[in-house]
Amino acid sequence: MNQEPTRIIAIRHGETAWNVDTRIQGSLDIKLNQRGHAQAQAVAQALQHEPITAIYASDLWRAHDTAMALGEAVGVRTIPTEGLRERLFGKFEGKTFAEIGELWPSEAERWRRRDPDFCPEGGESLITFRARVLACVSHLVAPHAGQQIVVVSHGGVNDILYRAATGLDLQAPRTWSLGNAEINRLLWTPQGFSLVGWADTAHLASAPRDEVNNPR
Repeated sequence: MNQEPTRIIAIRHGETAWNVDTRIQGSLDIKLNQRGHAQAQAVAQALQHEPITAIYASDLWRAHDTAMALGEAVGVRTIPTEGLRERLFGKFEGKTFAEIGELWPSEAERWRRRDPDFCPEGGESLITFRARVLACVSHLVAPHAGQQIVVVSHGGVNDILYRAATGLDLQAPRTWSLGNAEINRLLWTPQGFSLVGWADTAHLASAPRDEVNNPR
């Protein structure tokens, strides 16, 4: 007997000052800026009338605060989840794209090429990161068959979910948006993820910064 799918709303956190500066955040706990808080409220308003059973969020402030705004609007407690954290970037964290290219040009090239085995010193490879994200999200959604849940996390996490839902490998060039506070929808069954809709920005007052020039 086929299991009824779990409906997932996947949201990237609102904007931070480091997003504006194109500075890699990774596992560092950077808070939302003023625009980020406004984006979180816009997400809450857009989803306030939807049936939401559970809200899971990365335990980093930028994601957790985004989720809390929604939780208050729909009366659902936000569950902080370490497994939803952004990719660990090690020595890259705190640096801008330009600084990484200047300090470690050969490593920056492997990073830009999405080398799945490349791991910044002290960080995670894409292969390790994908395994963590998919294991975590599958564990979270499995008990919610037939229900709708929200996962608030990071650009890298949403990138992994998009690739899983569309069958794209880790090295495929990205042509989809990973902007702050966009609303993305997927389905999950034990057979895997499928895509319903991506990058809904109708609730946002202005276009969000995308992951291309907006570090995690």
